[in-house]
Amino acid sequence: MEKRLIECVPNFSEGRNRAVIDAIVADIAAVENVKVLDVDPGEATNRTVVTFVGTPEAVVEAAYRGIASAAKLIDMRQHHGAHPRMGATDVCPLIPVSGITLEECAELSRALAKRVADELGIPVYCYEAAAFTPERKNLAVCRAGEYEALPEKLGHEGKGADFGDRPFDDAAARTGATTIGARDFLIAVNFNLNSTSTRRANAIAFDVREKGRPMREGGKVTGKPLKDEHGNTIMQPGTLKGTKAIGWFIDEYGIAQVSMNITDIAVTPLHKAFDEVCRAADARGVRVTGTEIVGLIPKRALIDAGKYFLHKQQRSTGLPDAEIIRIAIKSMGLDELKPFNPAEKVIEYILEGDKTGDKHLVDMTLRDFADETASESPAPGGGSIAAYMGALAAALGTMVANLSSHKAGWDDRWREFSDFAETGRVMLDRLVALVDEDTQAFNRIMAAIGMPKGTEAEKAARAQALEDATLYATQVPLRTMKAAFDTFSLLEAMAREGNPASASDSGVGAIAAEAAVAGAFLNVRINAAGLADKARAQALVDEAARIAADAAQRRIEILNIVNSHINI
Repeated sequence: MEKRLIECVPNFSEGRNRAVIDAIVADIAAVENVKVLDVDPGEATNRTVVTFVGTPEAVVEAAYRGIASAAKLIDMRQHHGAHPRMGATDVCPLIPVSGITLEECAELSRALAKRVADELGIPVYCYEAAAFTPERKNLAVCRAGEYEALPEKLGHEGKGADFGDRPFDDAAARTGATTIGARDFLIAVNFNLNSTSTRRANAIAFDVREKGRPMREGGKVTGKPLKDEHGNTIMQPGTLKGTKAIGWFIDEYGIAQVSMNITDIAVTPLHKAFDEVCRAADARGVRVTGTEIVGLIPKRALIDAGKYFLHKQQRSTGLPDAEIIRIAIKSMGLDELKPFNPAEKVIEYILEGDKTGDKHLVDMTLRDFADETASESPAPGGGSIAAYMGALAAALGTMVANLSSHKAGWDDRWREFSDFAETGRVMLDRLVALVDEDTQAFNRIMAAIGMPKGTEAEKAARAQALEDATLYATQVPLRTMKAAFDTFSLLEAMAREGNPASASDSGVGAIAAEAAVAGAFLNVRINAAGLADKARAQALVDEAARIAADAAQRRIEILNIVNSHINI
């Protein structure tokens, strides 16, 4: 399952006093499961942008603490800077990274806004996806008039805050108002051109950006801009929704670039922007030679791009993430100007690389995993091995699908097998995660056993914790059984439809899948025996027994298909 991650980029109205900035950042960083990625203070703007990421619950808590800290340390009555602002925490967006939707982030941001208003007494406007009215989707509308306009806005119908609205008072004078919302991830990207002409780069940018360019009299570049009846310039929209772009010349590289912000990656993903800029550049006799990502990028943007370019090649996309990302890097020339290291540019990989002290079975070599299993420790044990056998079954089915997708003479079937391979990757990832989860389940039981049991209250708490841990330890191998059983559909399809030369691989996969189900069944039974709730225990065992019986039959059916392909 994809890990749920969100990013938060609060803007605090202090860019000069390092002690204040450090104190705010320290309060954010103190929250577990949050990592601060960047702190960018600006002296002229008197504003600091902090970027942090983590699990949704942790990020929301960290955002609250950062807002609380800013309210305590920043007095808006003394604030002056070049950037528009109306509060100690001027704006605080929640941004989906993985495993969570923009709509869910909007709900989280509204809940955060309510808490900030209720507990800190700060008036809060909701913007972007969290806005309650269409007008307030625009940050500029919420912040109209800035801090100085708050006395005329707060407590006035139609102008007041969405949460914590009241007439302007001493407390609001100190903290100002805050804008909280949710928006999609913004990708800052520069497209490199084989040109030094800023004018041509700008022309390409105007061709593609959503705003487009002014329409002119006679359709000539030198013509006067056309106006509508209200005196506003009439614009010819560009071809890419959710983008802003300009052209410029970069002395460091000696080239012109189209510099773009993709503000809605759901509407215009990175690969679509790349292809469209290439098309617009080609129409003007210019070539895109590569791409530069500014800042960080969510993994999904590169995975989507890699799959897009693989599909254009009529190749399977059921590949490991690392290979798909490598295709994206090479297809868009992300490494043209400097090396592109996913471990330093992809948010999810930065978080994974920051983990210290965590020992994951799936990160071990095969030898280390075998040695760890053979050691005196009771975990990892049969449950983890069963999950890994299931993962190998899914891997074999995926391999046959990938081999079949580019078998000579089967070119018209590449998408059929690519879809099978993608399904196999999902199965594989689910079972790999269960390898470690089974060991975690065992550790929960041991933790419950180690709880104090002196008083009656302690005994009751220990008994409940042990029952909960034992139930979890029973449910995990049952999930392994179900996940391993799911691989039979892939393996049968590959035995019937896949490359006949790989039939034996489908057969080995079926044997591994049945072994995974049978092995996990033993763990269900032995853990269920420790449940105090015997009716629930029996229900779990009965369900598992049905899966085990079906798995044995499925293995026989698939091996019959496999043997029909082997003529000896």
